[in-house]
Amino acid sequence: MEPTTKTNDPKRTAAEAGWHVSRYNLSAPVPGNKTVAIANLYKGTCAEYNPIELYLMGVLDEISEDHPIISRLSKRGVIANFDERAALETMGRAACMRSRGVSLTICPTLGCNFDCPYCFEDHRVGRMSADVQDDVVVLAKRMMDASGSSNLSITWFGGEPLLAPDVIESLSKRFMALVDERGGTYRAGIITNGYLLTQETTRMLGECKVASAQVTLDGMREAHDATRHLAGGGPTFDRIVENLRAPLPFRVSIRHNVHAGNRDQMDALEAFVTQLAKESGNDIRYYPAPVSGSAVADERGRQVDLLCGGTDAEVGIRQDANRFGAGRGNYCGAQSFWVVGIDDKGNLQKCWEAVDKPHVSFGTAHDWDPMNPLATAANPDNLTKFLNSAGPVPDDECHECVWLPLCVGGYPFKRLHGNRSCVPYKNDAEAYVLALHARIGEDKAAEGDRP
Repeated sequence: MEPTTKTNDPKRTAAEAGWHVSRYNLSAPVPGNKTVAIANLYKGTCAEYNPIELYLMGVLDEISEDHPIISRLSKRGVIANFDERAALETMGRAACMRSRGVSLTICPTLGCNFDCPYCFEDHRVGRMSADVQDDVVVLAKRMMDASGSSNLSITWFGGEPLLAPDVIESLSKRFMALVDERGGTYRAGIITNGYLLTQETTRMLGECKVASAQVTLDGMREAHDATRHLAGGGPTFDRIVENLRAPLPFRVSIRHNVHAGNRDQMDALEAFVTQLAKESGNDIRYYPAPVSGSAVADERGRQVDLLCGGTDAEVGIRQDANRFGAGRGNYCGAQSFWVVGIDDKGNLQKCWEAVDKPHVSFGTAHDWDPMNPLATAANPDNLTKFLNSAGPVPDDECHECVWLPLCVGGYPFKRLHGNRSCVPYKNDAEAYVLALHARIGEDKAAEGDRP
Protein backbone atom coordinates (compact mmCIF):
# COMPACT_ATOMS: atom_id res chain seq x y z
CA MET A 1 0.00 0.00 0.00
CA GLU A 2 1.43 3.37 -1.03
CA PRO A 3 1.88 5.95 1.74
CA THR A 4 -0.46 8.90 1.70
CA THR A 5 0.92 12.40 1.36
CA LYS A 6 -0.35 15.13 3.64
CA THR A 7 -1.10 18.26 1.65
CA ASN A 8 -1.41 20.53 4.68
CA ASP A 9 1.23 19.27 7.09
CA PRO A 10 1.28 21.73 10.03
CA LYS A 11 4.94 20.94 10.54
CA ARG A 12 5.93 22.49 7.22
CA THR A 13 7.67 25.83 7.30
CA ALA A 14 6.30 28.67 5.22
CA ALA A 15 9.23 28.28 2.82
CA GLU A 16 8.56 24.55 2.46
CA ALA A 17 4.97 25.45 1.59
CA GLY A 18 6.25 27.63 -1.25
CA TRP A 19 6.17 31.07 0.37
CA HIS A 20 8.95 33.47 -0.57
CA VAL A 21 9.58 37.20 -0.45
CA SER A 22 8.19 38.86 -3.56
CA ARG A 23 10.67 39.73 -6.28
CA TYR A 24 8.75 42.96 -6.81
CA ASN A 25 9.15 44.65 -3.42
CA LEU A 26 10.69 48.10 -3.05
CA SER A 27 11.41 49.50 0.40
CA ALA A 28 12.41 52.69 2.16
CA PRO A 29 12.93 53.57 5.85
CA VAL A 30 10.16 55.85 7.07
CA PRO A 31 11.73 59.05 8.44
CA GLY A 32 11.19 59.64 12.12
CA ASN A 33 10.36 56.09 13.25
CA LYS A 34 11.59 52.50 13.12
CA THR A 35 9.24 51.25 10.43
CA VAL A 36 9.94 50.54 6.79
CA ALA A 37 7.58 51.30 3.92
CA ILE A 38 7.33 48.51 1.37
CA ALA A 39 5.65 48.89 -2.00
CA ASN A 40 4.75 45.74 -3.87
CA LEU A 41 4.60 46.51 -7.58
CA TYR A 42 2.78 43.31 -8.51
CA LYS A 43 -0.28 43.85 -6.32
CA GLY A 44 -0.02 47.63 -6.16
CA THR A 45 0.15 47.97 -2.36
CA CYS A 46 2.18 50.19 -0.07
CA ALA A 47 2.25 49.91 3.72
CA GLU A 48 4.44 50.31 6.80
CA TYR A 49 6.03 47.32 8.49
CA ASN A 50 7.47 47.24 12.00
CA PRO A 51 10.71 45.45 13.01
CA ILE A 52 8.89 42.27 14.12
CA GLU A 53 7.06 41.98 10.79
CA LEU A 54 10.29 42.58 8.90
CA TYR A 55 12.03 39.89 10.95
CA LEU A 56 9.27 37.36 10.30
CA MET A 57 9.41 38.16 6.59
CA GLY A 58 13.07 37.22 6.65
CA VAL A 59 12.65 33.84 8.37
CA LEU A 60 10.05 32.12 6.20
CA ASP A 61 12.25 29.04 6.33
CA GLU A 62 11.74 28.89 10.11
CA ILE A 63 8.14 29.90 10.84
CA SER A 64 5.13 27.68 10.23
CA GLU A 65 3.03 28.05 7.12
CA ASP A 66 0.10 28.55 9.52
CA HIS A 67 1.66 31.56 11.23
CA PRO A 68 -0.86 34.45 11.19
CA ILE A 69 1.70 36.77 9.59
CA ILE A 70 1.51 34.73 6.37
CA SER A 71 -2.05 35.77 5.65
CA ARG A 72 -1.32 39.43 6.30
CA LEU A 73 1.84 39.60 4.23
CA SER A 74 0.45 37.57 1.34
CA LYS A 75 -2.69 39.68 1.11
CA ARG A 76 -0.47 42.68 0.40
CA GLY A 77 1.72 40.74 -2.00
CA VAL A 78 5.02 41.24 -0.15
CA ILE A 79 5.31 37.45 0.02
CA ALA A 80 4.00 35.05 -2.61
CA ASN A 81 3.66 31.33 -3.20
CA PHE A 82 3.72 31.46 -7.02
CA ASP A 83 5.94 32.80 -9.80
CA GLU A 84 4.89 36.43 -10.19
CA ARG A 85 6.99 37.00 -13.29
CA ALA A 86 5.34 34.04 -15.02
CA ALA A 87 1.97 35.48 -14.02
CA LEU A 88 2.90 38.83 -15.61
CA GLU A 89 3.92 37.05 -18.79
CA THR A 90 0.60 35.23 -18.89
CA MET A 91 -1.24 38.52 -18.41
CA GLY A 92 0.79 39.96 -21.28
CA ARG A 93 -0.20 37.17 -23.61
CA ALA A 94 -3.83 37.44 -22.56
CA ALA A 95 -3.90 41.24 -22.84
CA CYS A 96 -3.39 41.08 -26.60
CA MET A 97 -6.78 39.51 -27.32
CA ARG A 98 -8.71 40.31 -24.14
CA SER A 99 -11.74 42.42 -25.01
CA ARG A 100 -13.60 44.70 -22.67
CA GLY A 101 -14.89 46.42 -25.77
CA VAL A 102 -13.61 48.11 -28.91
CA SER A 103 -11.54 51.27 -28.41
CA LEU A 104 -10.91 53.71 -31.26
CA THR A 105 -8.79 56.85 -31.21
CA ILE A 106 -10.07 59.02 -34.04
CA CYS A 107 -8.49 62.12 -35.60
CA PRO A 108 -11.17 64.19 -37.38
CA THR A 109 -8.26 66.33 -38.56
CA LEU A 110 -4.51 66.49 -38.09
CA GLY A 111 -4.56 70.25 -38.50
CA CYS A 112 -3.94 72.37 -35.41
CA ASN A 113 -4.46 75.98 -34.41
CA PHE A 114 -1.43 75.80 -32.08
CA ASP A 115 2.28 75.56 -32.89
CA CYS A 116 3.92 73.87 -29.88
CA PRO A 117 7.67 73.31 -30.40
CA TYR A 118 7.76 69.91 -28.68
CA CYS A 119 4.78 68.41 -30.54
CA PHE A 120 5.54 64.98 -31.98
CA GLU A 121 3.19 65.49 -34.94
CA ASP A 122 3.86 66.99 -38.34
CA HIS A 123 0.51 68.70 -38.79
CA ARG A 124 -1.19 68.67 -42.17
CA VAL A 125 -4.21 70.46 -43.50
CA GLY A 126 -7.32 68.39 -44.07
CA ARG A 127 -10.32 66.85 -42.39
CA MET A 128 -12.06 63.49 -42.45
CA SER A 129 -14.27 63.14 -45.51
CA ALA A 130 -17.79 61.70 -45.53
CA ASP A 131 -16.52 58.55 -47.26
CA VAL A 132 -13.86 57.94 -44.63
CA GLN A 133 -16.44 58.54 -41.89
CA ASP A 134 -18.58 55.80 -43.47
CA ASP A 135 -15.55 53.49 -43.47
CA VAL A 136 -14.85 54.22 -39.79
CA VAL A 137 -18.42 53.38 -38.76
CA VAL A 138 -18.31 50.13 -40.73
CA LEU A 139 -14.95 49.29 -39.14
CA ALA A 140 -16.38 49.88 -35.66
CA LYS A 141 -19.20 47.48 -36.49
CA ARG A 142 -16.77 44.85 -37.84
CA MET A 143 -14.60 45.10 -34.74
CA MET A 144 -17.59 44.81 -32.40
CA ASP A 145 -18.82 41.77 -34.32
CA ALA A 146 -15.39 40.14 -34.24
CA SER A 147 -14.78 40.87 -30.55
CA GLY A 148 -18.25 39.77 -29.49
CA SER A 149 -18.55 42.98 -27.46
CA SER A 150 -21.36 45.51 -27.49
CA ASN A 151 -19.20 48.20 -25.87
CA LEU A 152 -17.45 50.98 -27.73
CA SER A 153 -14.98 53.58 -26.45
CA ILE A 154 -13.94 56.60 -28.52
CA THR A 155 -11.12 59.09 -27.94
CA TRP A 156 -11.21 62.21 -30.10
CA PHE A 157 -7.65 63.20 -30.98
CA GLY A 158 -5.75 65.25 -33.51
CA GLY A 159 -4.25 67.68 -34.43
CA GLU A 160 -6.90 69.67 -32.70
CA PRO A 161 -10.14 67.68 -32.98
CA LEU A 162 -12.36 70.69 -32.26
CA LEU A 163 -11.34 72.20 -35.60
CA ALA A 164 -13.82 69.66 -37.02
CA PRO A 165 -16.70 69.63 -34.50
CA ASP A 166 -19.21 68.58 -37.14
CA VAL A 167 -17.25 65.37 -37.77
CA ILE A 168 -17.26 64.62 -34.04
CA GLU A 169 -20.99 65.25 -33.80
CA SER A 170 -21.90 63.24 -36.87
CA LEU A 171 -19.76 60.22 -36.01
CA SER A 172 -20.81 60.30 -32.36
CA LYS A 173 -24.48 60.03 -33.26
CA ARG A 174 -23.77 57.06 -35.51
CA PHE A 175 -21.60 55.35 -32.91
CA MET A 176 -24.20 55.84 -30.17
CA ALA A 177 -26.89 54.39 -32.42
CA LEU A 178 -24.66 51.41 -33.19
CA VAL A 179 -24.14 50.72 -29.49
CA ASP A 180 -27.81 51.27 -28.64
CA GLU A 181 -28.81 48.64 -31.21
CA ARG A 182 -26.65 46.15 -29.35
CA GLY A 183 -27.58 47.18 -25.82
CA GLY A 184 -23.98 48.05 -25.01
CA THR A 185 -22.12 50.87 -23.28
CA TYR A 186 -20.72 53.89 -25.10
CA ARG A 187 -17.89 56.01 -23.66
CA ALA A 188 -16.05 58.95 -25.15
CA GLY A 189 -13.26 61.35 -24.24
CA ILE A 190 -11.35 64.10 -26.01
CA ILE A 191 -7.78 65.38 -26.05
CA THR A 192 -7.94 69.07 -26.89
CA ASN A 193 -5.87 72.18 -26.37
CA GLY A 194 -8.97 73.81 -24.86
CA TYR A 195 -8.91 76.96 -26.98
CA LEU A 196 -12.14 76.07 -28.79
CA LEU A 197 -14.06 74.75 -25.77
CA THR A 198 -16.82 77.31 -26.17
CA GLN A 199 -20.21 76.91 -24.49
CA GLU A 200 -21.70 75.74 -27.78
CA THR A 201 -18.94 73.18 -28.27
CA THR A 202 -19.13 71.84 -24.71
CA ARG A 203 -22.89 71.48 -25.09
CA MET A 204 -22.36 69.44 -28.24
CA LEU A 205 -19.71 67.28 -26.56
CA GLY A 206 -22.04 66.65 -23.64
CA GLU A 207 -24.80 65.54 -25.99
CA CYS A 208 -22.25 63.24 -27.65
CA LYS A 209 -21.55 61.59 -24.28
CA VAL A 210 -18.00 62.89 -23.97
CA ALA A 211 -17.24 62.19 -20.31
CA SER A 212 -13.63 63.35 -20.04
CA ALA A 213 -11.22 65.82 -21.58
CA GLN A 214 -7.48 66.36 -21.40
CA VAL A 215 -6.35 69.96 -21.69
CA THR A 216 -2.73 71.08 -21.45
CA LEU A 217 -1.43 74.09 -19.52
CA ASP A 218 2.34 74.55 -19.61
CA GLY A 219 2.53 76.54 -16.40
CA MET A 220 1.09 79.91 -15.48
CA ARG A 221 0.30 82.53 -18.11
CA GLU A 222 3.77 83.61 -19.24
CA ALA A 223 5.32 80.14 -19.25
CA HIS A 224 2.30 78.61 -20.98
CA ASP A 225 2.09 81.23 -23.71
CA ALA A 226 5.81 80.81 -24.45
CA THR A 227 5.27 77.26 -25.74
CA ARG A 228 1.54 76.81 -26.35
CA HIS A 229 0.80 79.73 -28.62
CA LEU A 230 -1.40 80.08 -31.70
CA ALA A 231 0.01 78.90 -35.00
CA GLY A 232 0.07 82.47 -36.27
CA GLY A 233 1.35 83.80 -32.97
CA GLY A 234 -0.62 84.97 -29.99
CA PRO A 235 -1.37 83.92 -26.38
CA THR A 236 -3.80 81.18 -25.41
CA PHE A 237 -3.70 80.86 -21.60
CA ASP A 238 -6.44 83.33 -20.69
CA ARG A 239 -8.93 82.00 -23.21
CA ILE A 240 -8.38 78.39 -22.16
CA VAL A 241 -8.87 79.26 -18.49
CA GLU A 242 -11.99 81.26 -19.32
CA ASN A 243 -13.38 78.21 -21.12
CA LEU A 244 -12.60 76.03 -18.10
CA ARG A 245 -14.48 78.40 -15.78
CA ALA A 246 -17.74 77.87 -17.66
CA PRO A 247 -19.93 74.89 -16.66
CA LEU A 248 -18.48 71.71 -18.16
CA PRO A 249 -20.43 68.45 -18.65
CA PHE A 250 -17.28 66.34 -18.30
CA ARG A 251 -14.25 65.97 -16.05
CA VAL A 252 -11.00 67.61 -17.14
CA SER A 253 -7.42 66.48 -16.61
CA ILE A 254 -4.98 69.37 -16.83
CA ARG A 255 -1.76 67.99 -18.26
CA HIS A 256 1.34 70.01 -17.47
CA ASN A 257 4.00 69.24 -20.07
CA VAL A 258 7.02 69.78 -17.86
CA HIS A 259 10.35 70.87 -19.31
CA ALA A 260 13.37 72.63 -17.88
CA GLY A 261 11.83 76.03 -18.56
CA ASN A 262 8.63 75.47 -16.57
CA ARG A 263 9.35 72.75 -14.01
CA ASP A 264 9.53 75.35 -11.23
CA GLN A 265 5.82 76.09 -11.83
CA MET A 266 4.44 72.68 -10.91
CA ASP A 267 3.33 73.68 -7.41
CA ALA A 268 1.89 77.00 -8.55
CA LEU A 269 -0.03 75.44 -11.43
CA GLU A 270 -1.38 72.61 -9.27
CA ALA A 271 -2.62 75.17 -6.73
CA PHE A 272 -4.14 77.24 -9.54
CA VAL A 273 -5.96 74.23 -10.98
CA THR A 274 -7.26 73.25 -7.54
CA GLN A 275 -8.62 76.76 -7.02
CA LEU A 276 -10.07 76.87 -10.52
CA ALA A 277 -11.97 73.66 -9.83
CA LYS A 278 -13.28 75.05 -6.54
CA GLU A 279 -14.43 78.35 -8.04
CA SER A 280 -15.99 76.86 -11.17
CA GLY A 281 -17.54 73.78 -9.59
CA ASN A 282 -16.06 71.72 -12.43
CA ASP A 283 -14.19 68.45 -11.94
CA ILE A 284 -10.69 69.61 -12.90
CA ARG A 285 -7.50 67.85 -11.83
CA TYR A 286 -3.80 68.42 -12.38
CA TYR A 287 -1.06 66.03 -13.43
CA PRO A 288 2.52 66.64 -14.65
CA ALA A 289 4.23 64.80 -17.49
CA PRO A 290 7.85 65.32 -18.65
CA VAL A 291 8.24 66.10 -22.35
CA SER A 292 10.83 64.51 -24.60
CA GLY A 293 12.21 65.26 -28.01
CA SER A 294 10.83 64.34 -31.40
CA ALA A 295 12.16 64.45 -34.92
CA VAL A 296 9.56 67.03 -35.84
CA ALA A 297 10.58 69.34 -32.99
CA ASP A 298 14.25 69.00 -33.93
CA GLU A 299 13.50 69.90 -37.55
CA ARG A 300 11.58 72.97 -36.46
CA GLY A 301 14.65 74.14 -34.58
CA ARG A 302 12.62 75.52 -31.69
CA GLN A 303 12.81 72.63 -29.26
CA VAL A 304 12.37 73.53 -25.61
CA ASP A 305 15.02 72.64 -23.05
CA LEU A 306 14.01 69.04 -22.34
CA LEU A 307 14.27 67.08 -19.13
CA CYS A 308 16.95 64.59 -20.16
CA GLY A 309 14.75 63.17 -22.89
CA GLY A 310 11.84 62.79 -20.50
CA THR A 311 13.78 61.05 -17.71
CA ASP A 312 13.45 63.59 -14.91
CA ALA A 313 13.05 61.57 -11.70
CA GLU A 314 11.18 64.16 -9.64
CA VAL A 315 8.54 64.75 -12.30
CA GLY A 316 8.20 61.03 -13.02
CA ILE A 317 7.69 60.19 -9.35
CA ARG A 318 5.11 62.92 -8.94
CA GLN A 319 3.25 61.70 -12.00
CA ASP A 320 3.30 57.97 -11.35
CA ALA A 321 2.69 58.08 -7.61
CA ASN A 322 -0.73 59.51 -8.45
CA ARG A 323 -1.67 56.50 -10.56
CA PHE A 324 0.00 53.61 -8.74
CA GLY A 325 -1.85 50.33 -9.14
CA ALA A 326 -1.49 46.60 -9.58
CA GLY A 327 0.97 45.29 -12.16
CA ARG A 328 -0.35 44.56 -15.60
CA GLY A 329 0.64 42.48 -18.59
CA ASN A 330 0.82 45.27 -21.15
CA TYR A 331 2.04 48.86 -21.24
CA CYS A 332 -0.74 50.47 -23.26
CA GLY A 333 -3.50 49.94 -25.80
CA ALA A 334 -0.97 49.64 -28.63
CA GLN A 335 -0.49 46.05 -27.42
CA SER A 336 -4.20 45.24 -27.55
CA PHE A 337 -5.79 43.88 -30.72
CA TRP A 338 -9.03 45.77 -30.06
CA VAL A 339 -7.45 49.22 -29.73
CA VAL A 340 -6.89 51.10 -32.99
CA GLY A 341 -6.01 54.65 -34.00
CA ILE A 342 -7.49 56.20 -37.14
CA ASP A 343 -6.21 59.33 -38.88
CA ASP A 344 -8.25 61.71 -41.02
CA LYS A 345 -7.50 59.69 -44.17
CA GLY A 346 -8.67 56.41 -42.65
CA ASN A 347 -5.18 54.97 -42.06
CA LEU A 348 -5.00 52.61 -39.07
CA GLN A 349 -2.28 52.82 -36.43
CA LYS A 350 -1.42 51.07 -33.17
CA CYS A 351 0.07 54.13 -31.45
CA TRP A 352 -1.09 57.70 -30.96
CA GLU A 353 2.37 59.03 -31.78
CA ALA A 354 2.15 57.44 -35.22
CA VAL A 355 -1.16 58.93 -36.36
CA ASP A 356 0.62 61.40 -38.64
CA LYS A 357 2.99 58.76 -40.06
CA PRO A 358 1.33 56.76 -42.88
CA HIS A 359 4.42 54.55 -43.26
CA VAL A 360 3.72 53.09 -39.80
CA SER A 361 0.09 52.32 -40.67
CA PHE A 362 -0.96 48.67 -40.82
CA GLY A 363 -4.05 49.13 -43.00
CA THR A 364 -7.11 51.23 -43.72
CA ALA A 365 -10.57 51.51 -42.21
CA HIS A 366 -11.99 50.65 -45.60
CA ASP A 367 -10.12 47.35 -46.04
CA TRP A 368 -9.09 45.96 -42.67
CA ASP A 369 -11.16 43.09 -41.33
CA PRO A 370 -10.38 41.92 -37.76
CA MET A 371 -11.84 38.51 -38.63
CA ASN A 372 -8.97 38.10 -41.12
CA PRO A 373 -6.51 40.64 -39.72
CA LEU A 374 -3.24 39.78 -41.44
CA ALA A 375 -4.56 39.05 -44.91
CA THR A 376 -6.48 42.36 -44.96
CA ALA A 377 -3.66 44.44 -43.48
CA ALA A 378 -1.69 46.49 -45.99
CA ASN A 379 1.40 46.09 -43.78
CA PRO A 380 0.96 43.18 -41.35
CA ASP A 381 4.35 43.83 -39.71
CA ASN A 382 3.10 47.18 -38.42
CA LEU A 383 0.35 45.30 -36.61
CA THR A 384 2.20 42.27 -35.31
CA LYS A 385 5.29 44.05 -34.01
CA PHE A 386 3.21 46.13 -31.60
CA LEU A 387 1.18 43.17 -30.41
CA ASN A 388 4.34 41.10 -29.95
CA SER A 389 5.96 43.80 -27.80
CA ALA A 390 3.73 42.77 -24.87
CA GLY A 391 4.82 40.16 -22.30
CA PRO A 392 6.94 38.16 -22.22
CA VAL A 393 9.03 41.31 -22.72
CA PRO A 394 11.68 40.56 -25.37
CA ASP A 395 14.55 41.97 -23.32
CA ASP A 396 16.70 40.12 -20.77
CA GLU A 397 17.39 43.23 -18.68
CA CYS A 398 13.68 44.04 -18.43
CA HIS A 399 12.92 40.41 -17.69
CA GLU A 400 15.04 40.57 -14.52
CA CYS A 401 14.11 44.11 -13.46
CA VAL A 402 12.20 44.79 -10.22
CA TRP A 403 10.25 47.53 -12.01
CA LEU A 404 8.74 45.14 -14.57
CA PRO A 405 5.14 45.13 -13.19
CA LEU A 406 5.13 48.93 -13.36
CA CYS A 407 6.67 49.64 -16.76
CA VAL A 408 6.09 46.28 -18.53
CA GLY A 409 9.03 46.93 -20.81
CA GLY A 410 8.23 50.56 -21.50
CA TYR A 411 6.62 52.53 -24.29
CA PRO A 412 6.22 50.16 -27.30
CA PHE A 413 6.75 52.83 -29.99
CA LYS A 414 10.11 53.85 -28.51
CA ARG A 415 11.16 50.24 -27.92
CA LEU A 416 10.39 49.34 -31.53
CA HIS A 417 12.48 52.27 -32.73
CA GLY A 418 15.52 51.32 -30.67
CA ASN A 419 15.00 53.75 -27.80
CA ARG A 420 13.81 51.74 -24.80
CA SER A 421 12.48 53.96 -22.03
CA CYS A 422 12.94 52.96 -18.38
CA VAL A 423 11.05 54.57 -15.50
CA PRO A 424 12.75 57.93 -14.87
CA TYR A 425 13.28 57.16 -11.18
CA LYS A 426 14.74 53.69 -11.72
CA ASN A 427 17.76 54.51 -9.53
CA ASP A 428 15.78 56.38 -6.89
CA ALA A 429 13.50 53.66 -5.54
CA GLU A 430 13.39 55.03 -2.00
CA ALA A 431 12.05 58.39 -3.15
CA TYR A 432 9.35 56.63 -5.14
CA VAL A 433 8.32 54.41 -2.21
CA LEU A 434 8.13 57.38 0.16
CA ALA A 435 5.98 59.24 -2.38
CA LEU A 436 3.61 56.26 -2.46
CA HIS A 437 3.67 55.99 1.32
CA ALA A 438 2.71 59.64 1.69
CA ARG A 439 -0.18 59.28 -0.75
CA ILE A 440 -1.53 55.83 0.04
CA GLY A 441 -0.60 54.98 3.61
CA GLU A 442 -1.08 51.70 5.40
CA ASP A 443 -4.79 52.19 5.99
CA LYS A 444 -5.37 52.43 2.23
CA ALA A 445 -3.20 49.53 1.12
CA ALA A 446 -4.93 47.73 -1.71
CA GLU A 447 -5.75 44.12 -0.98
CA GLY A 448 -5.48 43.02 -4.63
CA ASP A 449 -7.76 40.61 -6.41
CA ARG A 450 -5.30 38.32 -8.13
CA PRO A 451 -3.29 35.31 -6.91
